Amino acid sequence: MSTLDHTKNLLDSALSLNGRAQHFDRKTTLLGGVPELDSMAVVSLITSIESHFDIVIDDDDVSAETFETLGTLVDFIDSKLDS
Repeated sequence: MSTLDHTKNLLDSALSLNGRAQHFDRKTTLLGGVPELDSMAVVSLITSIESHFDIVIDDDDVSAETFETLGTLVDFIDSKLDS
């Protein structure tokens, strides 16, 4: 399973989207586009990402640009996996 597919599953679970994330593509706007993605949900999502991918995300790594689209989030996760 690709990072994109795993991330869609994590979004569905963390945000209780009931499968909606499965229809997202890399250009899907997350911040401002998915009402369920508020500041508390971002924290929950980060925790889920860290646990699932066994990575550490520092506070300095997190920005609005990271969560701008599904593609930017997947690219961020891939960069953490590669480092």
